[in-house]
Amino acid sequence: MRDDFRLVADAVAADIRSGRMRPGQRLLPQREFARRHGMAVSTAARVYQELARRGLVAGAVGRGTFVVDFSVRSGDADLVDLEANFPVLPGQSSMVARALGRVLAPAGLEAAMHPVPVTGSREARRVGASFLSRPGWVVDPERLLFTGSGRQAIAAAMVALVAPGQRLGVEELTYPVVKAIAARHGVTLVPIGMDGEGLSASALEQAHRRAPLAAVYLQPTLHNPLGVTMSAARRVELGGRLARLGLVAIEDRINSFLYDEELPLAAHAPEQTILVDSLSKRVGAGLNLGLLVCPAGLAGRVAAAVRSGTWGVPGVALACATAVLADGTAQRIVRLKQQDARLRQAVVAEVLAGFDVRADPRSYHVWWRLPGGWSTGAFVSAAARQRVVVSPAADYAVVGVPVPDAVRLSTSSPDVETLRGSVALLAAIARGAPEEVGAGY
Repeated sequence: MRDDFRLVADAVAADIRSGRMRPGQRLLPQREFARRHGMAVSTAARVYQELARRGLVAGAVGRGTFVVDFSVRSGDADLVDLEANFPVLPGQSSMVARALGRVLAPAGLEAAMHPVPVTGSREARRVGASFLSRPGWVVDPERLLFTGSGRQAIAAAMVALVAPGQRLGVEELTYPVVKAIAARHGVTLVPIGMDGEGLSASALEQAHRRAPLAAVYLQPTLHNPLGVTMSAARRVELGGRLARLGLVAIEDRINSFLYDEELPLAAHAPEQTILVDSLSKRVGAGLNLGLLVCPAGLAGRVAAAVRSGTWGVPGVALACATAVLADGTAQRIVRLKQQDARLRQAVVAEVLAGFDVRADPRSYHVWWRLPGGWSTGAFVSAAARQRVVVSPAADYAVVGVPVPDAVRLSTSSPDVETLRGSVALLAAIARGAPEEVGAGY
């Protein structure tokens, strides 16, 4: 039946993508869906979970499941994109171009055209380690590995630690790419309880004692989508638990450039943590680099995963990234983005005053619990009809966790006035009554 439920999900997905099921349309209650398709209610639930995992439907217990507008999420120049989170500032390209002059000269390109190992070059390790180091935490260059992106770095760490069929602990709401990587590699995600600081150390231990986890993935700083950050005390506590339980954590630091006051978890538990970072948000998706800081005993396994996944960084990309790190360009861009993120958060906070919004004033994303009456699917579709794209809560919820009626807004893509206007439009939608939606499928 495992394959059968995916075949049914494929058929419903085809109807959604073809337009036979329209955005905002309510799916049948799971019991009725099961009766019409001659399957168990539990199998129908797995079909709906699979559709939610693919980002095609969204909903909440007691309110129904709705089709998300698939077509508008696939890219349209006329849309206001409050979904993607890859900030690029005006004038940033000129700054990067100056840093790349020597790399793009014939002599520089000649050296960069050759394949590079997953350990990069000695200079890349030195520069990368210096860039990641903080007062109180110094990165050993010999523990540094490189990939083409942060996503590839996460995938390599997961493959190195978790075999197909094993369990990976994650926050109840987690980075959607982690859900996709886990599904592709046959890894079962186990939601771990959270509080106001993020992942709970005691909840992690309880989950591991119920059924062993192979590892845990978490975002201690500016969690996506909730925006919460762990205190130093929580990081120390969590590091101690990891050591006692014999667990290794994959620490996602990709948003930490906006708020880097707390030492990483890796500083408190260096032998229990694989730290992942990248340049996709610090600099830009077009000049990307994934970085992995590995415990000595795991570096070989992670390196093997990078090689087997063909996730190594190309020589030109490594040379360009090293150049913008070495001359301070990346650091200057980071400082400008820190100011930009605060400005945009202030705009959103002003426009959404009175709504149930959770956000850190330093981050580029906002978690918005919708007012009563609105389901996530209906709101996402209503926003899409007004040419504004937002991320539904179902993108982040792990299977088995109730999907809240909420959306994540990314503030980084439009200019500030467009951001203000589009968020004001969303606020007006939220203050109105939910639109009537069609009958069930």
